Amino acid sequence: MDPSGIGNDCKNEFCIDNLIAARKSLKLSLEKSKTLGLALEKAGPRLEEINQRLPSLEAAVRPIRADKDALVAVGGHINRAVGPAAAVLKVFDAVHGLEKSLLSDPRNDLPGYLSVLKRLEEALKFLGDNCGLAIQWLEDIIEYLEDNKVADGRYLSNMKTSLKGLRELQNDGERVHLDGGLLDAALDKLENEFRRLLMEHSVPLPMSSPSLGEQACIAPSPLPVTVIQKLQAILGRLIANNRLEKCIAIYVEVRSSNVRASLKALDLDYLEISVSEFNDMQSIEGYIGQWGKHLEFAVKHLFEAEFKLCNDVFERIGLDVWMGCFAKIAAQAGILAFLQFGKTITESKKEPIKLLKLLDIFASLNKLRLDFNRLFGGAACIEIQNLTRDLIKRVIDGAAEIFWEIFVQVELQRQSPPPQDGSIPKLVSSITDYCNKLLGDDYRPILTQVLVIHQSWKHKKFQEMILVNEVSKIIKAVDLNLDTWMKAYGDTTLSCLFAMNCHWHLYKDLKGTKVGELMGDSWLKEHEQYKEYYSAVFFRESWAKLPVHLSREGLIMFSGSRASARDLVKKRLKTFNEAFDEMYRKQSGWVIPERDLREKTCQLIVQTVLPVYRSYMQTYGPLVEQDASSSKYAKYTVQGLEQMLLSLFLPRRERYGSFKGRPTGSKIDNGVDLRRTASAVA
Repeated sequence: MDPSGIGNDCKNEFCIDNLIAARKSLKLSLEKSKTLGLALEKAGPRLEEINQRLPSLEAAVRPIRADKDALVAVGGHINRAVGPAAAVLKVFDAVHGLEKSLLSDPRNDLPGYLSVLKRLEEALKFLGDNCGLAIQWLEDIIEYLEDNKVADGRYLSNMKTSLKGLRELQNDGERVHLDGGLLDAALDKLENEFRRLLMEHSVPLPMSSPSLGEQACIAPSPLPVTVIQKLQAILGRLIANNRLEKCIAIYVEVRSSNVRASLKALDLDYLEISVSEFNDMQSIEGYIGQWGKHLEFAVKHLFEAEFKLCNDVFERIGLDVWMGCFAKIAAQAGILAFLQFGKTITESKKEPIKLLKLLDIFASLNKLRLDFNRLFGGAACIEIQNLTRDLIKRVIDGAAEIFWEIFVQVELQRQSPPPQDGSIPKLVSSITDYCNKLLGDDYRPILTQVLVIHQSWKHKKFQEMILVNEVSKIIKAVDLNLDTWMKAYGDTTLSCLFAMNCHWHLYKDLKGTKVGELMGDSWLKEHEQYKEYYSAVFFRESWAKLPVHLSREGLIMFSGSRASARDLVKKRLKTFNEAFDEMYRKQSGWVIPERDLREKTCQLIVQTVLPVYRSYMQTYGPLVEQDASSSKYAKYTVQGLEQMLLSLFLPRRERYGSFKGRPTGSKIDNGVDLRRTASAVA
């Protein structure tokens, strides 16, 4: 064997073995690399996690590197800060525990609700007092940790940010942020309960009748004691939380509305009337009478009850509070409208009846003077006081002014013409009636009081006889007016009728009256005598002249000559008819307003004229009854003439048609003229 060949073979075999070994080695290396790659791949997240934890670990171990004394002191600082903070957190948790109870309805258990609310107030007070302290302690420990580098800077920065936010919340309405608005919600519920209790027990006072009359009783407190106690308990909590004004606003709103509802039944629309809405005092005279009754009812029954109730509910708070509350109720409920109506009356035009109405207003106010002083005498009622004083001044000034002007007005009327129909001038009848009212028991004491006050304002001493002296002067002025008016008539007969009317009125209507007593019996008797005198003159100058036209003189001479007698009867009947027609025409427009005087006068005329006419017609009527022109002479039947005379002097409202003796159709079918029968002249 070739040694060289063998050697080559050996080399080749060695190389192959080396290659195999290298391949195995490479393969093993690849597997290890792969395994290592997988291991590195798994280790990446862990390394990242470790990298993220390193700062905290560093911060955790930093105290180990801090100064030993600082590490020892930090424990005490932390304990002092954590104690208050832990207490605050404990109370804060307790506050949230009250939320369910405070969001329930207080009416179910008002005492329990108020008790829970008080616990909330105490908790919030604790939080308010201690939150600032806890924040201060925490700020101090952070400052210490920062100064001694005991804690991580980022941690301290986060803590500073949180504490800064807490401090800002504390300075900006701490309570709202401490309880999340729970206290305000609870207080709102209490306000609603306060309103509900008031509304459910505020019932308008029932009115039995619009015309109230005299009611002496005072209305009792309109709320039960238990309700008042609940209101007071609610007030206590609301006042403690600065909600008194809201309570008063609710109370005033509910109670004033209740008073207005009570007054609504009285139909007080007339209180809104203005001066321009009525023509004269008569048009609203009835309202003034109602005003006095309604005002008395409102004061004695409604405002009296509200005054007492305000005291009952708010007495624990103080006089100023409940008086102020009552003043608002009175103003909103309508007392100002009553006073304004009185002022409106004082602003109306001056007329005599206004004096009586002003005295009525003064009497109503004076009757309620003590009530007004007690109910509205406080400082809170200054507006009501001012309006009342102004109204009283206007009433007294207005009444005194009208009273002193009456005499002047009577004198001014003297220049006006008298009534054309001879009736009593309105001034005479109204002024006598007016003066009787002023001297009557109803008005005399009131007018006297008004004049006393008015004189005192002018620093003049009131004279006891000033009222009666002035009335006497007014009546005497009326007497002078009558004398002047009598002379103004161109017809003497009408002048006498006028004088007869007026003197009889003064005598009859004033006899037994206050004015009659003032003027005296001799004055009254004088007017009666004047009436008799002018009545006699009236008859003498008018109706007494008629019978002479029916004279029988000369008719006996013609007893033998029927034609001559007929002509003379015709002539005298014609003269009578003409005189009667003229007198009746003239006097049919005259008036005697007093019924007894009118009937007496008419009867006297009938007695003067009718017997003569009846006798004449019975005797001489047949002479003309067959004459074709008989209606020209026998113009009236006796009955017709009597009816005409009895219809004289009627007032216009009582006057009816003329009673002519032979109206159309007076003849019946048989052609007999009723005027000429025996019954017609009987």
